[in-house]
Amino acid sequence: MSSQRADLACRIFPEPDASEIDHFDRLPDSLLLLVFNKIGDVKALGRCCVVSRRFHSLVPQVENVVVRVDCVISDDDSSSSAAASDKSRGPFWNLLRLVFGGIVKPIQTLGQFLGPKRPSSSSVTSPSSTTSSSPLAVGTDDDSDAGVTHHSPTQVLKNFNEIRLLRIELPSGELGIEDGVLLKWRADFGSTLDNCVILGASSVFHPKDNLTDPIPTTNCNANDDNGSIPDSFYTNGGLKLRVVWTISSLIAASARHYLLQPIISEHATLDNLVLTDADGQGVLYMNREQLEELRVKPLSASSASKRTLVPALNMRLWYAPHLELPTGVVLKGATLVAIRPSELSPNTAKKEASDLSWVSTAFEEPYRTAATMLVKRRTYCLEMNSF
Repeated sequence: MSSQRADLACRIFPEPDASEIDHFDRLPDSLLLLVFNKIGDVKALGRCCVVSRRFHSLVPQVENVVVRVDCVISDDDSSSSAAASDKSRGPFWNLLRLVFGGIVKPIQTLGQFLGPKRPSSSSVTSPSSTTSSSPLAVGTDDDSDAGVTHHSPTQVLKNFNEIRLLRIELPSGELGIEDGVLLKWRADFGSTLDNCVILGASSVFHPKDNLTDPIPTTNCNANDDNGSIPDSFYTNGGLKLRVVWTISSLIAASARHYLLQPIISEHATLDNLVLTDADGQGVLYMNREQLEELRVKPLSASSASKRTLVPALNMRLWYAPHLELPTGVVLKGATLVAIRPSELSPNTAKKEASDLSWVSTAFEEPYRTAATMLVKRRTYCLEMNSF
């Protein structure tokens, strides 16, 4: 009798073929979105879109997105256009190259941000890509003969409706520096620069280098110089080099900020935006208040190039000829520069002038410790006009 009931049940409710079961249909949308947010990478999410209609409808709801820029489209199509390119960048670029060109390598990639985009005759572009003025390009798979089509981050992100955390990563830092030189910066922007912290060193010695390269022992004791800058700093080009680092970092930060304007205006849900590079050289950061400030108060663009105008600045500088960190890393000629506008914006006006927590926490370890150690030394104040 029981066998007959089992047979009857099988006839009424036949067991489905295992090959026809779509296991993803059993997962709720919230769980799939959690997975997609963990993926983050915009290229991987684009491939997920073509898996199924359900995936295609869910991917635009992703809140955490990472865009890795494949290349920066150069303004210089050939060496013969170099002179015209210099003219388009304005007199400031020529002055910077003339005065400081012999100290550091040329700021190679930076020029690609500062001039208008000119499409290369050797590349295949789509109608949509020719309308974009962004020099940043993200490669996406294409069925055409070209294989890969490059689009700007603005075009890549246009179908995402719920982005809250956006991270854009450039292929490299803009500033070409000598091997062994340390240069890192972090800048916070609203409609203009809120603050910027720059950490540099003429050379870095790691513990693993001790076996081959002896660490200089001059000025090892921080108490020997009493936190003061030695006279040689002014005569051997040390000060001039730090000026180059500061101006170059500010130009790079303001150029990045300028490029973000169309993305910010099109994505009102953004809470945090980070524009960094694969080298870890510079980071531009904007929180929700700063993003909203830019939407309400448009940025002021520089007349000489495509970047945000840098306001008049007050700067604090700390210097150590020899700075040894607890990890054993030694920074020679360590320099820390903290920058804020002379007229503080409403966001920064809330902070006390004596509060330097934003300086010491600007970098990851071990450089956070370096910044904490440097701010305890003697402070030097400088001013810079708007440019």
